Amino acid sequence: MTAFGLDLGGTKIEAAALSPDGGFLARVRRPTPGGYEAGLEAVAGALEEAERQAGVRAARLGVGGPGSVNPRTGRVRNANSTWLNGRPFPEDLARRLGRPVRYANDADCLAVSEARDGAAAGAEGVFAVILGTGVGGGVAIGGRLAAGANGIAGEWGHSPLPSPTPEETPGPPCWCGRRGCLETWLSGPGLARDDGRGLTAEAVAGRAAEGDGQAQATLERHAGRLARGLAWVVNLLDPGMIVLGGGVGGIPGLAEGLEARIRPHVFADDWRCGIVRPRFGDSSGVRGAAWLWDR
Repeated sequence: MTAFGLDLGGTKIEAAALSPDGGFLARVRRPTPGGYEAGLEAVAGALEEAERQAGVRAARLGVGGPGSVNPRTGRVRNANSTWLNGRPFPEDLARRLGRPVRYANDADCLAVSEARDGAAAGAEGVFAVILGTGVGGGVAIGGRLAAGANGIAGEWGHSPLPSPTPEETPGPPCWCGRRGCLETWLSGPGLARDDGRGLTAEAVAGRAAEGDGQAQATLERHAGRLARGLAWVVNLLDPGMIVLGGGVGGIPGLAEGLEARIRPHVFADDWRCGIVRPRFGDSSGVRGAAWLWDR
């Protein structure tokens, strides 16, 4: 059966149709509008175009997006696209499409995609991280999503930075109402704020590659904070593979140096864990969304 998935990002919507072996039959990308009703219509339009390209009508749809769905109320919570919060988005979308919908966090979808047939295929357990405009995490066991009893497994970005230094305390304010969340340090905006020159995270990385000492020091601090954050996950879940996704996750040298940075914080005398980038790049989320029905 052809599987349809949709990735609802902060700036783009991607819809795709996948063959049973995971090949793309259709791919559609459109900008994400602001506002709830406009978002529903944009998602519906992207799916209709993917159906037209694939020549198949979707029987059901998997959606990856920000935040998570409360399993008791069906309403989205904790989304940095705040227009989704408190709204029954999966239910409203299913009504709009006339077909069933499953919704999961975008990092959950990344974990499913990469654990199933991506860079982490065959791993004992997979923890996937998205470092972008926001920061999130997802857990896959045996190639399938582990969402947890309350649907919040992997909500790592809103845990506090472990072992903060005096300079890192109490930490920057977060949109969630707390201070010092990992998202405030490890996201693209967090990295840019830490550099302090009004540059984007991409520009900071570019200057570091050109030998800019301040930019290099910014990336060094960022990598150390990421290592502390991931060590907390390692000691709790002991994944066989960590996948680094998102634009910040793709900064050259970040993935390659992380294992050595994490190791001093791990409670084990012989710790091994692959740290990789997504095989399917920024389309891994839409692939994982398509596999949400394959449980």
